[in-house]
Amino acid sequence: MATFKQRVFSGVQPSGNLTVGNYLGAIKNWVGLQESHETIFCVVDLHAITVWQDPDVLRDATREVAAGMIASGIDPKKSIIFNQSQVSAHAELAWIFNCVARMGWLNRMTQFKEKAGKHKERASVGLYVYPDLMAADILAYQATHVPVGADQKQHLELTRDIAQKFNSDYGVEFFPEVEPLIFGEATRVMSLRDGKAKMSKSDPSENSRINLTDDRDLIAKKIRKARTDSEPLPGSMDELEGRAEAKNLINIFAALSGRKAGEVCSEYEGQGFADFKGDLADLSVEVLGPITEEMARLMADKTYLDSILREGSDNADKVASPILREVQDIVGFLRP
Repeated sequence: MATFKQRVFSGVQPSGNLTVGNYLGAIKNWVGLQESHETIFCVVDLHAITVWQDPDVLRDATREVAAGMIASGIDPKKSIIFNQSQVSAHAELAWIFNCVARMGWLNRMTQFKEKAGKHKERASVGLYVYPDLMAADILAYQATHVPVGADQKQHLELTRDIAQKFNSDYGVEFFPEVEPLIFGEATRVMSLRDGKAKMSKSDPSENSRINLTDDRDLIAKKIRKARTDSEPLPGSMDELEGRAEAKNLINIFAALSGRKAGEVCSEYEGQGFADFKGDLADLSVEVLGPITEEMARLMADKTYLDSILREGSDNADKVASPILREVQDIVGFLRP
């Protein structure tokens, strides 16, 4: 069996404001990985254009995601931070994987069905083959581990299928069997207005989410206005069946405080949501306030952010290019 270097890859799409969902579900968990793994974190701007983007907005959003990563504790000296479009191996390997993946596999991808909705015939081809590009993102670095949320598990399974089929088709052990890393109490943060819907940058209601560009006062205001119910808090998570909004706020509290959700339930058992949301607002401001302020400072220095992304792209290319050349040799491409 081939031995692969322990390497983590993950990415965030620059398609609007980063939210507390991006922070708790992804970026916060990446910070600790820097100490135990080689870490590569990507702003996936190629994925963003599967739906039309205003070019100027896309450029600013790319910088914002990089600023959010750095403000949250991703250290450019410890991790590679770059934007996907600047490393050509992603697109080149994605085409090879388009020829490895099967139509039946892509037809089963639930995210395409959700995003395309009733108008799938009008959806871009890029949206349909999005999972092949995601596989290329990971395997261009022979990454062994990928932090994922529940909504990305199916795509990671496809990445494993593509890696296995490539290895089998060409009689090699070239790509690793990628393992998921699932963390924490809030791997799927829900809307503050509807506990059954994922917190989304595209939700028309600003009160549905906390953006990492919100100031301290706005963070507190949104938490206090979050939808709850009239029942007191229970003593365990098992008693929250059918209480989606309550469960979501408890999970957010647990993730921000680094505790188990059950511990939070025990502490607030029998209390109403007024006091709980006051404490959650204070905690949110304490944790998120410094991040939002550091993001604002970084966003005011575009030259610095661009230099980080440029250096990161160069370093990412140094890892990916030799891997891509080996893939080309395995496939049989002539490199005269």
